Amino acid sequence: MSGTILVLVASLLLLLGVVASRLSSSLGIPGLLVFLGVGMLAGSDGPGGIYFDNAEVAQTLGVVALAFILFSGGISTNWDEIRPVMKQGIALATMGVLITALLSGVVASWAFDLPLESGLLIGAIISSTDAAAVFSVLRSRSVSLRGNLRPLLELESGSNDPMAVFLTIGFLELVTNPSSEPLDFIPLFVAQMAIGAFAGLGGGRVAVWALNRIRLDHDGLYTVMSLALVGAIFAATTAAQGSGFLAVYIAGIVMAQRRFIHKNSLSRFHDGIAWVAQIGMFVVLGLLVFPSELPTVAWRALLIAAALVLVARPVAVFLTLVPFRVPWRERTLISWVGLRGAAPIILATFPLMEKAPNANLIFDTVFFIVLISVALQGTTIPLAARLLGVSAPLERRAAWPIQPRSLQPPGATLEELVVPAGSAITGTALVELGLPAGTMIVLIEHLGEFTVPTGSTVLAADDRLLILGDRDGIREFRQRMDVVSSN
Repeated sequence: MSGTILVLVASLLLLLGVVASRLSSSLGIPGLLVFLGVGMLAGSDGPGGIYFDNAEVAQTLGVVALAFILFSGGISTNWDEIRPVMKQGIALATMGVLITALLSGVVASWAFDLPLESGLLIGAIISSTDAAAVFSVLRSRSVSLRGNLRPLLELESGSNDPMAVFLTIGFLELVTNPSSEPLDFIPLFVAQMAIGAFAGLGGGRVAVWALNRIRLDHDGLYTVMSLALVGAIFAATTAAQGSGFLAVYIAGIVMAQRRFIHKNSLSRFHDGIAWVAQIGMFVVLGLLVFPSELPTVAWRALLIAAALVLVARPVAVFLTLVPFRVPWRERTLISWVGLRGAAPIILATFPLMEKAPNANLIFDTVFFIVLISVALQGTTIPLAARLLGVSAPLERRAAWPIQPRSLQPPGATLEELVVPAGSAITGTALVELGLPAGTMIVLIEHLGEFTVPTGSTVLAADDRLLILGDRDGIREFRQRMDVVSSN
């Protein structure tokens, strides 16, 4: 295939994935399922007839794409939201993943009559979750989750891939080298997590420093610099035997909490990169599978999927969250939201690369389990949330009549705040508020109407404020706004 034809095919597949995502949103189908379907249809077993059987290329593209997806998730994370659920999220991302892998692995070993090590390898590969598909379904069905469920699921999904990667590499070593000792992997895991966390914390701070201190002649070069910084954090951490995935996710969270030049435009840029990475990765992984081979593993893979969804994930969630006294309804929904996504398919290429025993069977089985998980859980999450009584109507608000992000000068933060009912500032004119120095309210939405405030503007409960200022000033105003009136 010539270079021109290759670019044309890649562009058409990407465009088809974008168009298909609109259809998935309308039907409430996770985009992952649609993107994989596009790849399968374009592959050698589909009408597209594109033959692709290069696990190394797929793995490389998948790993790089996953790194940028995790960074985008980190930089869009609100630390104030995830801080209350930090312990629960870390527990789910570590012990929860381990329990899921062990239980699923035992079932996989029995279903395929494989050695226990090979079964545990399958369990490790399918042990991590994917929240991107979950929230696309929630948004398309106008369903939101009450309390801390959403940030908890976001934190778990963003931080559980390193554990799954570690378990996959560990069990793959046991499969390919039976003389290996499982206990030898524990210090390696601790070192990987520690190096990854340290690199993420340091890398995020270095990235902020570099963006603020290195002056570039063209604004477009800052996007190039941010791409290079993310790639450098991931590669350097991996080379140091740390978890590069954990590093880029933490680096994104660190950067989200700090001010740096072109912050909003760079965040939007990485959101776009994440979408390109997701579509491209899913389509390539869809190309890699041969659908004609799936029926040979179908019924046994279905048994493993049932065990994963109905036993392994719920047991892992309920046991892991026991110390945190999470209500059973919320734990049940967290169990059901355990969607499998791109990470398991990427991890399934590791045995292919190592030419491990039953590598093709493992890949086809994992791919089938992911399809079942997305098709079943992804389409029923809104129903499950309503039946469990943990859903709330998705709040729809009118769009600001201006582009708020364009108002944000370098070094400033622009945030949207809502005046809570009973706040001490309700009924108070802006001139009497005594706003922190350098902080101003740009726009106010009251009962669906937008106004440019003046000193005499009086605030009311549920008013939506667009406030501009430095982070400390906005935090001080939020704390003042949250004080309940004594009247």
